[in-house]
Amino acid sequence: MNFTHQPYIPGETIAAIATPPGEGGVAIIRISGKEALAVAAKIFSGKVFHYQTHTAHYGQILNDKKEIVDHALLLVMLGQRSYTGEDTVEIHCHGGSLITRRVLETTLKAGARAAMPGEFTFKAFINGKIDLAQAEAVQELICAKNERAVDAASQQLEGALSQRIENYQLRLTELTAILEAWVDFPEEGLEFASMEEIVEQLKQISDEMQALSETFHDGKILHEGLSICLAGCPNVGKSSLMNALLNKERAIVSEIAGTTRDVLDDFMRLNGLHFKLSDTAGIRQTEERIEKEGIRRSRQTMQQADVTLLLLDASRALTAEDELLLKEVPKDKTIVVWNKIDLPHAASCQLDFPFVTHVSARDRQGFEHLLKMIDQVVWKKGAPCKEEVVVTNVRHKESLLCATEAVKRVIDGLHTSVSPEFLTIEMRLSLSELGKIIGKNISEDILSAIFSKFCIGK
Repeated sequence: MNFTHQPYIPGETIAAIATPPGEGGVAIIRISGKEALAVAAKIFSGKVFHYQTHTAHYGQILNDKKEIVDHALLLVMLGQRSYTGEDTVEIHCHGGSLITRRVLETTLKAGARAAMPGEFTFKAFINGKIDLAQAEAVQELICAKNERAVDAASQQLEGALSQRIENYQLRLTELTAILEAWVDFPEEGLEFASMEEIVEQLKQISDEMQALSETFHDGKILHEGLSICLAGCPNVGKSSLMNALLNKERAIVSEIAGTTRDVLDDFMRLNGLHFKLSDTAGIRQTEERIEKEGIRRSRQTMQQADVTLLLLDASRALTAEDELLLKEVPKDKTIVVWNKIDLPHAASCQLDFPFVTHVSARDRQGFEHLLKMIDQVVWKKGAPCKEEVVVTNVRHKESLLCATEAVKRVIDGLHTSVSPEFLTIEMRLSLSELGKIIGKNISEDILSAIFSKFCIGK
């Protein structure tokens, strides 16, 4: 098959640096394939072929002139007991960019080929160590931006999603067999289950798959993070609130109206999630060309954000521009934040918004309640528990939806007496879509696209 535009040869020996670039105490060069031990034996001072699996040995890395390249630990993992399911050797050398590159070059000269992105994990998939959903979880685990994303990826890597998919496949396969028996032996009057029982089982499976696909909303939040927009009229304290949330002086704060002229972005973690925080230009009527463009970008950012914090100045009455903004923002994702409660202020007027809170960006009053309210806007149906299986990959979601729709067509067909031959086609389609999630009946171009996103060395 083709893998990232190069022919894939089972068992071919590959090597790559498995640790991030840069300076560090230790770096790892991974070698895997049929000739992994032979390659290691050429460059390591010890008797590699005598080493037992899962043992570590100290020695020197030697080039083709038998000169010492580095002192290192060599780890041997044989056959199915390795990550890839093939003989694997890891060299733990000193972690400088130059010395690591030299050790890798020595390894490649000894007969290994430079690994392509994700090729070690691809080997693990091909050799049955993990299925495709678990392979994708490896990349998600590496790229996780917050603790909840780590938990979701870890659960998928352990096979929680795969087990759910295999359960659907098993149940659908049993029902498909009944429908095919009706096709093959119509005159026999076979009835392994009544029509009502089959419909009920299909409906239950359909509902379960639909519910699993709908977890993608939460999974996307975990995997990709969210955006928060700080919006409001000039001088309501947007930049001060940004600095307070980030706990650093990121934005310029001034009493001069219109200090912020463009969208200013930074990243933070709140409530265990990853957020992009955007401070925007104060929105008001103006003819000044640069400020006008900044206000246009503010409105665009506000509409695109997952959560909008609309700031109002609690030390003064609402202005006409405040009222226009209150009509403009989407209520379901907006938190109205009365800021400057540390200053003398009258009681805030009542607003027709589900989420309203009071803070002081200057001395961080009310922040605990603000963070809880952000959580409420993000998790409208409540945050998923750690044990819940959550779909984080759009490919998985699309396959689940296709499988669900196919099963629904079977249910409709049974109600309208559609010929069983056509129903079995839909059942097979559903099984095929589920198989794509865990790597069965998957096309070469999809495999190539998935593994090419991995880092080299994984």
